[in-house]
Amino acid sequence: MAKAPESRYKRQMTGYERKKELIAYSFLAPNFIGFAVFTLLPVLFSIFLSFVKWKGGDFSSMEWVGLGNYAEIFKSAKVAEKGIGYLFTKVDLGIALKNTLFFTVVTVPLTLVCAMALALALNRAVKGAVGFRTVFFFPYVASMVAICVCWRFMMMKDGPINQLIMALGGSYNKSWTADSNMAIWSIILVSVWRNMGYYMVIYLAALQGIPVDLYEAATVDGASKWQQFIHVTLPQLRPTTFFASTMLIISCFKIYDVVAIMTEGGPGRSTKMLVTYIYDEAFSNFNYGVASAIAMVLLVIVLIFTLAQFSMEDRYANN
Repeated sequence: MAKAPESRYKRQMTGYERKKELIAYSFLAPNFIGFAVFTLLPVLFSIFLSFVKWKGGDFSSMEWVGLGNYAEIFKSAKVAEKGIGYLFTKVDLGIALKNTLFFTVVTVPLTLVCAMALALALNRAVKGAVGFRTVFFFPYVASMVAICVCWRFMMMKDGPINQLIMALGGSYNKSWTADSNMAIWSIILVSVWRNMGYYMVIYLAALQGIPVDLYEAATVDGASKWQQFIHVTLPQLRPTTFFASTMLIISCFKIYDVVAIMTEGGPGRSTKMLVTYIYDEAFSNFNYGVASAIAMVLLVIVLIFTLAQFSMEDRYANN
């Protein structure tokens, strides 16, 4: 039998190449170890906790309940008896999910529209543009506690916002964060105001990367400014919009700090979100198993939304 050529065998690594590979792994190791210790292991432990009943303390006090925690948060027996409407009107999980979805559906497009509008306005070489960019970006790097405290003061019954509304002929004279109808809108307003500066910078970078030739060709063809925006600017910004919308959706589903500082989930349950629900169950009621089950529901929802976005983006790219 003929001997196979040497080229078919894997070449042995030299000592120098092996040393370079070890150096590369040594640079990767700290990040991988940090990810494994502070992210991967807690996630795996949370998945395990979602199937047990545990109030904390000794690990021996854990009681395996299987899907019992999920049945408890969904109130499956009551929902099966009274219908799906009961889940979204009476059950904490359904109310938190409904509030989180409403917050996400309103906040994401508003933030994208405001960020894109600011980017289009400040993309021109006008006097003071750099200063305005800094002003709009500053809220994103400022202290969230300070921001929420200031906004909560401005939204008080006798605060500047209500005074402005009354000066314009309105009659609203309640504290926004104490009104069950306006509390979630106060959170939306603060979130949009804080995040639009960050995504404005991302859109600015994308706008400056659009070839000028495309606009010149559109002008030669007789396209108006609006037609250039629809047929040139928006298609070129699609990858940026996809990235921004994905990050915003994930951020909105994880909203906690603004709610905790401004409304604490109230009044009543009008601003109760999934993450505030997780926090209450874990650190107020010490139901770590139930809290982990809610966290798994949140994980699945975010994963579904993210995969759906990637699927739509791939479908658009293939077409």
